[in-house]
Amino acid sequence: MIDKKIRFKRDCMGCHGCMNICPEKCISMESDKEGFLYPKVDYDVCINCKKCVNICPMISKIKEDNKPLAYACINKNEKIRLESSSGGVFTLVAEHVLDSGGIVFGACFDYKFELEHKWVKTKEHLSKLRGSKYLQSKIGSSYSHAKHLLDLGLYVLFSGTPCQIAGLKSFLGWKKYDNLVTIDIICHGVPSPKVWGKYVKFREREANSSTQRIFFRRKDEGWKRYSVSFLFKNDTEYRKTLNEDLYMKAFLQDVCLRPSCYDCEFKGLNRHSDITLADFWGIENILPEMDDDKGISLIFVNSKAGEALIEKIAEKMLFKQVDINEAVKYNLAAIKSAAPNPNREKFFKELDKLAFDKLVKKYCSDNLSVRVKKRIKVLTKTVLTKLGLLDFIKRNVTIK
Repeated sequence: MIDKKIRFKRDCMGCHGCMNICPEKCISMESDKEGFLYPKVDYDVCINCKKCVNICPMISKIKEDNKPLAYACINKNEKIRLESSSGGVFTLVAEHVLDSGGIVFGACFDYKFELEHKWVKTKEHLSKLRGSKYLQSKIGSSYSHAKHLLDLGLYVLFSGTPCQIAGLKSFLGWKKYDNLVTIDIICHGVPSPKVWGKYVKFREREANSSTQRIFFRRKDEGWKRYSVSFLFKNDTEYRKTLNEDLYMKAFLQDVCLRPSCYDCEFKGLNRHSDITLADFWGIENILPEMDDDKGISLIFVNSKAGEALIEKIAEKMLFKQVDINEAVKYNLAAIKSAAPNPNREKFFKELDKLAFDKLVKKYCSDNLSVRVKKRIKVLTKTVLTKLGLLDFIKRNVTIK
């Protein structure tokens, strides 16, 4: 039934809710030629109960009418903060849930470095869920498992993209569980798992070794100029900053995102989650005294449950309330969908034909005007630094 209601690929964000709810298990999630998962129904088994349609958050849409509050936050534990993508707040929330005997769901890599949703019940395994991963995770049966744990009375933290949280809430019938807390993120969009898989193979061929560990957000050169890092089993490492790494170039130029990401139904300030996490880009303009380039979290507290949880971990954070409308000016992905890249169709058409570096060079290179602007910016920063004026400007000039 579900694939007859979802007529276009832009209408499905791949949350797996329909697969989880089907009483006959006749819905599977299958990859299309771009590598994104979509529902496929076995109509020889389908009983036309319409449960998949009724819980689809893209078909049965629910609007939130809350009044979120925004905060700049830093985990006081410097080690965890530096290991995290931004300010290390996810770890504080997750550790509180685990200390309370709960279970934490989130996205982690499997042994093939494919991203899927898993759960952990100990702090020793929490590092698997920490940090940004710039591709779409496979939910699998996580919704069903979370519901089972909730019905047993266990405390559950479920983290994911805004559409994945909407999928969970819809799967649960929008029932309020006092033992459930949800975290979403300010999401730029989710790239294709197939594109990611091709990139991993490219990096392994270049290194002549299989991958041991991957970091998307190393802060060796600072939080604002983070690096992608591959550690290989032959004890070598690949590391490039976000503007140099091939995969990040494709991601940031919106050439390989899921079709639904270009008109996302789950953007906005009124969210289904209890807490929203993000990088606090623009912190130097709003709270320059907190800007040390080690990572700062922007959080939205969207519910009473979220507020209560933040209060419980408050002593472990440095935090300050900010105007939410001012904060999102520097992180427009909170409210605005990515614009379709005109090269997207060509990019995917040649995905299986070109080497990854040639593919990105062909379809993701900046045009001349952009390259000139970037070069001027670098030269200006270099000159100001040599003159000793850069730190003075950061401390005393507010950019409107």
